[in-house]
Amino acid sequence: MKFTASLVTKSILAIGIAASVVACNQNKTADKPAAASSTPATAASTTGDKPEIVYFNQDSVVSQYNYIKDMDKRLEAKGKAAQSDVGSRQQAIQREIADYQKNAATMSADQRAATEQRLQRKGQEFQQYQQNAGAAVQNDQMNEQTKLYEKLSDFVKTYAKEHGYKLVLTYKKGDPTMMYGDPSLDITADVVKGLNDAYAKDKK
Repeated sequence: MKFTASLVTKSILAIGIAASVVACNQNKTADKPAAASSTPATAASTTGDKPEIVYFNQDSVVSQYNYIKDMDKRLEAKGKAAQSDVGSRQQAIQREIADYQKNAATMSADQRAATEQRLQRKGQEFQQYQQNAGAAVQNDQMNEQTKLYEKLSDFVKTYAKEHGYKLVLTYKKGDPTMMYGDPSLDITADVVKGLNDAYAKDKK
């Protein structure tokens, strides 16, 4: 049984969630997101040279944000450790079963019955342990995703407020929600840099 998951996909989903709560400069202008996203240049022109609506590419954030890279490494390590532990326990039980099958012919009926009951009990305990191990890994993944969500949400809210943006959109390949955005409104590089700079400070 494999405990490792498609961590990059989960990360993308987390960013998608974070994008849905990105904030505005205290004024909520997201009542009409479709109209705003379809004509970002028009929305930006309401404040002259300073746009109020910007966007970033979440695929780039997933691939370049160092926190996500470290998060995936942590989860992968935990998944492999759990898989190795479960595998070792399974092999131990299989060896006991093999020994029993090898010696069953020389055992008395009572000995065979007792051994079979013990092996059956061990098998049931192993199944429960395996399920618990899988649940623990999934719980770790959920906790990591929650932390990622909070980091992204807090960063984008602060970033939007500091730059005077009222709406921050995201897009990713294959997502038709946002079909086009003027390149002048693309803040992807700045977002990635800001996230990594903040993460570097947190790691010190």
